[in-house]
Amino acid sequence: MTMLDTIDTASALRQAVAEAHDRYRAENPKSAERQQEAAAHMPGGNTRSVLHYAPFPLAFERGEGCHLWSADGDRYTDFLGDYTAGLYGHSHPRIMQTLHEVLAKGISFGGHNLLEGQLAKLFCARFPSLDLVRFTNSGTESNLMALATASALTGRRGVLVFEGGYHGGVFSFAGGGSPINAPYHFIVGSYNDQAGTAALIQRHAGEIAATLVEPMLGAGGSIPADAAFLHMLQDAAQRIGALFVLDEVMTSRLHPGGLQALHGLKPDITSFGKYLGGGMSFGAFGGKRAIMEHYDPTRPGALPHAGTFNNNVLSMAAGIVGLSEILTEEALVALNRRGDSLRDGLNAEAARRGLAVQVTGLGSLMTVHFSAQPFSSAPPAAETQQLLKELLFFDLLTERFWFARRAMIALSLPVADNDCSAFIAAFGRFLDRRARLIEHTA
Repeated sequence: MTMLDTIDTASALRQAVAEAHDRYRAENPKSAERQQEAAAHMPGGNTRSVLHYAPFPLAFERGEGCHLWSADGDRYTDFLGDYTAGLYGHSHPRIMQTLHEVLAKGISFGGHNLLEGQLAKLFCARFPSLDLVRFTNSGTESNLMALATASALTGRRGVLVFEGGYHGGVFSFAGGGSPINAPYHFIVGSYNDQAGTAALIQRHAGEIAATLVEPMLGAGGSIPADAAFLHMLQDAAQRIGALFVLDEVMTSRLHPGGLQALHGLKPDITSFGKYLGGGMSFGAFGGKRAIMEHYDPTRPGALPHAGTFNNNVLSMAAGIVGLSEILTEEALVALNRRGDSLRDGLNAEAARRGLAVQVTGLGSLMTVHFSAQPFSSAPPAAETQQLLKELLFFDLLTERFWFARRAMIALSLPVADNDCSAFIAAFGRFLDRRARLIEHTA
């Protein structure tokens, strides 16, 4: 493809996106009105950056099962599951029942309750690396506490992370990192680059307090890690006296014991969040007894860890019901098989048309990429690729499917086989409609 072809294709894509925006504006006037009203008192009408997009974000007024209803009254099938947090759907009857029962007894006690120990026991039974665990309010907090622990125990401030990694609102490493990242000394490696990362570790061995890694890049494009790469990181951390921190905020749902169990890993600390609070605000970090015992308040010189809502009864109760009654091993395996089948179906639609489109991921988490090139690390954010993802997003919104604008998909338990079949069919229609643009972008 010549430079002129590239310019013409980008121009055609921008025009197609502009037309999609116009159609979207016409279909969603109440969402536009909500945006305007909220912007009077919130910066950009927003308090969660990932939810914003031009020309204005869709606003929802209710959810049930795997469906969402917009402010304009349209019903969408939810293929995003609140960026993996909504694994149980929007109204699981046992979780709803439990929340009503808990609320009837009061909201915030300001003391210990009868639930936190039960949830901790379920965590330690489910995830093989956990001897002890503590709760937080989000995955971001969990990673903050994991790195604070590593720094306190090692006396170092360096953290090995990876391009494309996302570990919460203050730990984002796409495109050179975020200006509001927490003030650690970040050493950024290339994901799945075993030799290059080993050399990086050797060069910075005396600085590194922790290696922080996702066993599959989540926001970075659903790119699975090679098991050998993860084991190298674990072994190297032990060798240089650093902590191996595995971020399973997203990936713990991909295997009954998390991806750490699938790969036979024993991280020093694992961070959790998202769905594990039964849909309520939630986070956790835990690991080896010798590390976590530093937070034992009965010990002299214990590390402090505060948080008013760490043991809030809503998250504790919903988390217990979710792990003990709903998310059985059989249910989780079935969900991830459904995800594998969906990903295979989407890839088959692209292959049938000979288009340079691929869907990467594992189980119930996946991302669409407009490229035939295989990825072992976060793919480059080329303008044409982003424009095609934008077109996919808006075209499928018109067909009443909800997923991430960055083309990420996360299944929830209520999503059924017929929902997946309908999504695959809609994806096929998108490929037919936009084939010329896709062909000229590859």
